[in-house]
Amino acid sequence: MDGYHLRLMATAEEFFAIDLRVGTVTRAAPFPEARKPSIRLWIDFGPEVGERQSSAQLTHHYTPESLVGRQVIAAINLGDRRIAGFVSQVLVLGAMSTPQEVVLLEVERPVDNGTRIG
Repeated sequence: MDGYHLRLMATAEEFFAIDLRVGTVTRAAPFPEARKPSIRLWIDFGPEVGERQSSAQLTHHYTPESLVGRQVIAAINLGDRRIAGFVSQVLVLGAMSTPQEVVLLEVERPVDNGTRIG
């Protein structure tokens, strides 16, 4: 395979290095400049982390208005990505029956912003 190796498993150390947190969407806006249909999100992760922003491909099941006030789960330490001039700082997590049909993961009951997922 010309030196390439497909690795299908992560080590426990690699998995636990991902910082997963709960945050509340404080603002959301359409993102027509993005190549794929997306929504810009501003998410409050509490006093330790603060507010972070994300570009999320959630337009199949959600509108910007329906996301404000919702708690989401996100990976907050994967680095920034620039998408059509917007800096996406976190990866919001969801179940994907298809790449266009993302259903957000959520906590069973409200928790403090910044609560770690483990």
